[in-house]
Amino acid sequence: MERNLLLTIEYDGTDFSGWQRQPGRPTVQGTLESALSAVCGKEIRIDGTSRTDAGVHAYRQRATLKGEFGIPTERLALAVNHRLAGGMRGKMAAGPIRVTDVCEKPMNFHARFDAKGKTYIYKIRNSENMDVFQRNYCYQIPRPLDLPAMKLAAEQITGTHDFQCFQASGGTERETTVRTIYKLELRQAGSDIQIWVTGDGFLYNMVRIITGTLVEVGMGKIPPTAVASIIESEDRQNAGHTAPPQGLYLGEIYYELQEVPGYDE
Repeated sequence: MERNLLLTIEYDGTDFSGWQRQPGRPTVQGTLESALSAVCGKEIRIDGTSRTDAGVHAYRQRATLKGEFGIPTERLALAVNHRLAGGMRGKMAAGPIRVTDVCEKPMNFHARFDAKGKTYIYKIRNSENMDVFQRNYCYQIPRPLDLPAMKLAAEQITGTHDFQCFQASGGTERETTVRTIYKLELRQAGSDIQIWVTGDGFLYNMVRIITGTLVEVGMGKIPPTAVASIIESEDRQNAGHTAPPQGLYLGEIYYELQEVPGYDE
């Protein structure tokens, strides 16, 4: 019997050329499809929710696959993870990609088209001492950042706006650049700053440009009260730099609006 399975996937994006399958390049989608094909004994293609870029990580990426599979749903993650870990056994064994959950969904369910919102997390290490072991997992900024100013700027980004100023060139052309940011929160613990942003959808490099803009506010290069006018300008040149990919993590995908942080009917 044909099944429609929803996978929840975590990955370290350091050594991958992004999520999307590309000929001759290591990608998360391509690597996962190869492992699934080997386990299922047939060619498998999956549809992911978010096309993360090279170097970007994920805690809870989602993807669907349809077909008839001999392996039980509850054993698929174990078999695929064994393959992804290079044949290593045991719960502690893991490769750079790991399937954390598999569940059956109605046949008309789609991981990307049924998503109601996403949360991304951007990690900054604000310390004058660089850490070689964190270079692939955060944006290291030695200059002190003004967190209250960054929080003031973040308040102006929340809501429904035309976010063309936060869109990089080169992405898929969209019908509209209007998006809703339900919640934008900055959290600090010691020298670590995390930017949590939840919205109904995101433009190409949008979170990284939002981060770069907030960083420039924190450095005093952009006044915190200027962010509203930057958004109104709809001009990419007025916004801040594009923060590097290694600090970005796909945090969560939501399929019910009531579950989206900050959503208010």
